[in-house]
Amino acid sequence: MNSFRMLSVLLLTAILSACDQQSIASRGFSLPDGDAESGQLVFVEMQCIQCHTLAGTDLSAQEWRLDQGMRYLTVELGGETTKVQTYADLITSIINPSHRIAEGYPLDQVAEGGESKMANYNDILTIRELVDLVTFLKSQYKLQSVPLTIYPYYIYPG
Repeated sequence: MNSFRMLSVLLLTAILSACDQQSIASRGFSLPDGDAESGQLVFVEMQCIQCHTLAGTDLSAQEWRLDQGMRYLTVELGGETTKVQTYADLITSIINPSHRIAEGYPLDQVAEGGESKMANYNDILTIRELVDLVTFLKSQYKLQSVPLTIYPYYIYPG
């Protein structure tokens, strides 16, 4: 019985230390710098434009669509936003598009069975292409400053 307890304690210690190592390793994760111009080429070559538009660019034009006669739901990327689009958010949206479905779009048009309709590019994109694409997309977002809310001074009765 003592051997069993000792083995259990050692196993539990190993599991807990592995969990701790995992959290430490993830803090230092980063990809190399990307090239926004190459990322724009990836955006066009991978036909992201078939479902996405980029605010304030000529990549928002209908002429980029392969089938001019069809009506597409376009999910707009870029533009002014009050929420920071982090590198991690953008990477996650590309490699795991069902992680978070964009709000404001009819769910039946962007998702099927709770999963995003976005194609899976994980076996198609190289890491270099992914890094360049994310660098390009990140450059398309402009953070808006949110006006400070001024609350009236309140005196508690008493």
